[in-house]
Amino acid sequence: MTLEREWMRGAAPMAVLTLLARREMYGYELVEALERDSDGLLAMGQSTVYPLLYNLEGKGHIESVARTAANGRKRKYYKATAAGLRWLEGQRSQWAKLVAAMSNLGVADDAGAV
Repeated sequence: MTLEREWMRGAAPMAVLTLLARREMYGYELVEALERDSDGLLAMGQSTVYPLLYNLEGKGHIESVARTAANGRKRKYYKATAAGLRWLEGQRSQWAKLVAAMSNLGVADDAGAV
C-alpha cells in the first residue's frame, strides 16, 4: 500500500523530523529508516528525501554537518534543531486533534485506524 501524494506531502516532514529528533542521520540512512520503520508506507527515494531535507533546513527545523564516516566517506548528517522540535510538537498536537475529530465522525478509532 502507498499513500496518495497529498497524504505523503503532509506526513513526510513530520516523519522525517520525528526520526531526526531521535538521532542524527545521513540522507540514505534516513531513506532506509523511513521505509523500514513505516513498513514501507513512507518509502521515499533519495530524489524525494533530499529536497525535503533542504526545505526543512531552510526553515530552520534541521541542521546539517559534514562528517567523515567510519568507512572514510564524507557524509552530510542531519539533526533536529530546537525550533524543529517545537514545530514537531505543534504538528503532533494537530495530529492528535485530527485523529480525535475523525474518530468522533466514525472515520477512525482512537488509535487512528480506519
